[in-house]
Amino acid sequence: MTTAVLPAPARRGSPFWLLARTEGLLFLRSAGSVLWTALLPVVAVVVLGIVPGTRHPSRSFGGQSPLEVYIPILMMYVFLMAAVNMLPAVLTGYRERGVLRRLSTTPVPPGRLLGAQALIYLGLGVVVDAVILVIGTAFGARAPHQFAGFVLSLLLVAAATMGIGMLITAVAPNEKIANAIGLATFFPLMFFAGLWIPRASMDSVLRTISDYSPLGAGVRALQACTDGHWPPAAALLVLAGYAIVCGAAAARLFRWE
Repeated sequence: MTTAVLPAPARRGSPFWLLARTEGLLFLRSAGSVLWTALLPVVAVVVLGIVPGTRHPSRSFGGQSPLEVYIPILMMYVFLMAAVNMLPAVLTGYRERGVLRRLSTTPVPPGRLLGAQALIYLGLGVVVDAVILVIGTAFGARAPHQFAGFVLSLLLVAAATMGIGMLITAVAPNEKIANAIGLATFFPLMFFAGLWIPRASMDSVLRTISDYSPLGAGVRALQACTDGHWPPAAALLVLAGYAIVCGAAAARLFRWE
């Protein structure tokens, strides 16, 4: 008597990782998302590095080179663009089309979709920021001397911006309003990060406001690490505060449908 050997069932990954992979592929297929969140900041740091005048210290930039000043700002840009412009638009769009409601009836609960989206944008931010740092140091910018504090600061920036993005997602009734709130949030926060007026050139009032904004605190923390110091406790507390307050408010207000 012969025994039939059944083929082994194909191995399947966990639902969460399958979902994360699918969402990651959808992100990569969106040329606009890749351009604005990944390519633009990398091109910007390359352009800054190529121009010789941006590699030398300047009194207008607090004794730093323009390249060194703009590297942490570009790092902030990546996390903020992903968190307040990309994430709310995707999730509110899913909510409008009933995707979140349908997911709640499947073995993959909607919460895993939020986790997958957060993982994608966190991973994107880490990879692009690493590329920016490598390119910047290749053009002569100083590497962070306090690396552990540098990584901690970046993770807190990611948590703070993700909290803001989730709060926008929670309160925006549809994709169009999510886009409008995201843009209205993006430009003031980038201003206080020093994108148009470097923090060293701000007057005392603007710099104080910048210190209490999430990206201003993030730039302050990263620049301290580049100078070889542990990031200021006040900057870390500001970032943690935004992450906790915005994250808690988003969790309370979020609607699946």
